[in-house]
Amino acid sequence: MSSEPSPSAPSAEASRGRGVTAALIAYGLWGAFPLYFVALAPAGAMEILAHRILWTMATCAVVLLWRRDWDWLSDLLHHRGLAAGVALAGVLITCNWGTYVWAVRAGHTTDAALGYFLNPLVTIGLGVLVLHETLRRLQWVAVGIGLVAAVFLTVSTGTVPWTALVLAFSFGLYGLAKNRIGVSLDPWQSLGAESATLAPVALAFLVVLQIQGGSTFLAPAGVHTGLLVLSGVVTALPLLFFAEAARLIPLSLIGLIQFITPILQLIVGVAVLGESMSTSRWIGFGIVWIALIVLTVDSLIAGSAARRAARRAGDPS
Repeated sequence: MSSEPSPSAPSAEASRGRGVTAALIAYGLWGAFPLYFVALAPAGAMEILAHRILWTMATCAVVLLWRRDWDWLSDLLHHRGLAAGVALAGVLITCNWGTYVWAVRAGHTTDAALGYFLNPLVTIGLGVLVLHETLRRLQWVAVGIGLVAAVFLTVSTGTVPWTALVLAFSFGLYGLAKNRIGVSLDPWQSLGAESATLAPVALAFLVVLQIQGGSTFLAPAGVHTGLLVLSGVVTALPLLFFAEAARLIPLSLIGLIQFITPILQLIVGVAVLGESMSTSRWIGFGIVWIALIVLTVDSLIAGSAARRAARRAGDPS
């Protein structure tokens, strides 16, 4: 009997490698977002948010037009539940985007990083409260440690970490809304529809801002205008790489790679933007990291058990 490896093995390894690369690019780009939003000065957070909504919608429209992909619009318009889910997702992601841009422009990039460190724990908690999911023991431990971190940061700093909590919960609730949408829409369709939900409000805001003389869009140099227009591509590009990664590698591996984003945000906030981190904040972050380590260990154990069960099921002996 030949002991040569299966011809599909190299192909599987290549696919896994492409998936990991795509995930690294996606989360790396998300982690570098603070640098982009800082470069958009002197535009304010609301102006940046409005442009991001409009140019994201425009970018998705171009992609969908190129694909000649419009049939899904009929389903969206005729299914109230799907339309409501998309509208809710649009409101939540807009809240998330707006809070994030404000945090970066206001010198709270490290708070934004904390929000995305907390997000996996918040998502699990929402799964229990809303979807009535059952947690494993280590997941409960991780969520409990996360709560301890939030309480510690509140007591030690004298303020509730609102920025981090709004980011974590808005993105967690966004995930629930996307769960309601399900596989009815692909990433381009969903993002295009979500951004279109708030596009009229964004356009009205920019028109009023222009009339009042507060708009920075038509800056004399032109570079600033170009950067604002690119906000659609900047938003869509990491999503494209993420979609490719999700197609090629397990979600458990994506779950490990996702921490690149808040790590990079923290590095950018402290090392590049010069934000200060008190000892108590470092301790609070450390408690969150312990929770994430527990969560990661649980994920690895569960994944290993699932693979063993699958092998046993496929082995009749």
